[in-house]
Amino acid sequence: MESRTEPAEREPDTTVREPDATVVRKPDISARPPLVRELLLVVGLFLVYKFGRQLANGHTGEAFRNAHRVWDAERALRLPGEGAVQDALLSGETLIHAANTYYATVHFPATLLFLVWLYLRRPRHYVWTRRVLAALTAAALVLHLGFPLAPPRMLDAAHLVDTAQVYGPSVYAAEPATDTMANQFAAMPSLHFGWALMLAIGMIVATSTRWRWLWLLHPLLTLLVIVGTANHYWLDALVATALLGIALAVIRLPRPARSLVVRRSGGPWPGPAPEAPSPALAVSGAGR
Repeated sequence: MESRTEPAEREPDTTVREPDATVVRKPDISARPPLVRELLLVVGLFLVYKFGRQLANGHTGEAFRNAHRVWDAERALRLPGEGAVQDALLSGETLIHAANTYYATVHFPATLLFLVWLYLRRPRHYVWTRRVLAALTAAALVLHLGFPLAPPRMLDAAHLVDTAQVYGPSVYAAEPATDTMANQFAAMPSLHFGWALMLAIGMIVATSTRWRWLWLLHPLLTLLVIVGTANHYWLDALVATALLGIALAVIRLPRPARSLVVRRSGGPWPGPAPEAPSPALAVSGAGR
C-alpha cells in the first residue's frame, strides 16, 4: 500500500548540481519508456479492445435478459433508482445537453491527456497507470463478451429516456444492430467510470498539492452523467470499481530508482577545499 501512495516528491530521481552549487531535482528519464513503443502499445491495446467488443454484438436476446436480471438485482439491493438522477438532469434542456456532451467528448480525451502528462512529468507513475488501465480494460472485455448487457435506456421496465437520441449529441446509432462503431450491449462494467476513477487516483498519487483530492469530482460527475443519461446502471459502476480495486491490489507502483547526482559542467563542484593533514599525521606518515 505504501508504494501506491507515496507523495509526488519521490518521483524525481535525478539530482542535477549546477555550477553555482544549486541543486535541481528532475524526473528520471530512465524510467520513461520509449515513445514509439508506447504509442504502438497503446494503439494496439485500443484496437484489440474495440475489435473484442464488436465480437459481443448480436446477442440481443441475452443482453435484454441480463438487463432484467441487473434491474431486479438493483431493486433487491435497494439501490437508488436511476430515474432520480435523470429527472434532475431533465429539469433543464441545457443541463441534459451538457451531460450528453460530457459523456460523448470527455472520456477518451481526458484519459489521453492524463497519460501524456504522466509520461512527461511522472514516468514511473505512467508505467504503473498504463498497466492498471490495461488490466482493467482486459477484465472489462472479458465481461463484455461473457455478459452482454443492454443499457437502461433500452429497458422498458426502467421507463428512462434515451437522452442522447432525444436531446443530442449521441455517439451511438439509433438501432444497435446498425452500429458499426460501438457495441451498445457492453454496459457492464462501465469503463467511462472505471477510467475516470483511475484518472483521479493516479493524479492524487502523482501530485502533492492539497487540492489534488478535487480530482475525485471527475469520477463523481462521470457517475452522475452515465446514470442520468441512462447509459449505465449503478451496478456497472460498482463492478468497475471492484475490478479496479483488484488491479490496484495486484499491480504495485514501481519503486523509485536510486537518486543520481549529475554535474552540468566539467569543472570541479564548488565547495570547501579539502583539509590539509595535521602535522602529527604528516610526521607519523614520514616515519613509516
